[in-house]
Amino acid sequence: MLFRMGLENNIEGRSMAWALEHPGCFAYGADSASALAAAPKGVRTYAAWLASHGDRGFDPDPIEVKLYETFNGYAIDPDFNLVVPDADDSYEVNAWFRHDWKPLTAEEVERGLTLLSWSRQDLLETVRGLDAATLDRKYPNERWSIAGVIRHVGGAEWWYLDRLGLAFPQNEVPKEPFERVEKVRAWLITVLPKLAGSRQVLGVDGEFWSPRKLLRRAIWHELDHVGHIRKLLEPNKSKTQ
Repeated sequence: MLFRMGLENNIEGRSMAWALEHPGCFAYGADSASALAAAPKGVRTYAAWLASHGDRGFDPDPIEVKLYETFNGYAIDPDFNLVVPDADDSYEVNAWFRHDWKPLTAEEVERGLTLLSWSRQDLLETVRGLDAATLDRKYPNERWSIAGVIRHVGGAEWWYLDRLGLAFPQNEVPKEPFERVEKVRAWLITVLPKLAGSRQVLGVDGEFWSPRKLLRRAIWHELDHVGHIRKLLEPNKSKTQ
């Protein structure tokens, strides 16, 4: 199976290969070459994830990876001047691919909703049964607790919607992590079907956004943080065994 990859460089100090026609399929690398080299493994991880949710009809072998487009990320200040990443008031501009211009089909929206339901199922199963102390535990060299990661997932999803002018008012975003992800996701799955066929593309704060980019990043982001939470929990599991 051919996988057309979008390569994003300079994303939090590393590179990322996106399988553009398969939301949720991605791979990281220290640089562009290693990200592309990791893409076949990312495809197999994706296939295994689909199978874990009962979708066993996705057979990627033999895998052919083809670089479709490269985007070199950068940071800007409020006046849109290039700045060093992580500088005060800097904003990291993330990838915009030609593929993101394409309107979502009704079939792609339906598939996207299914993938989002699976990523949310994984998130909730990963944290099910954790007590407040575990959810709020601070980890060395980590920005957030597990509760903070969950809160971030909901906040980021709201922000993606806001880029297209589709979010509810920010002051209505719940502070409690689980309420936040539930309310924002409920809004997203209400809005998303209405975006089928939409050619809307907006430039916001120096970055392009479209319905396809919103869906691409929403699925990736939740899956990425499910893996993040699992890594945070692994040492604790080993200590209790």
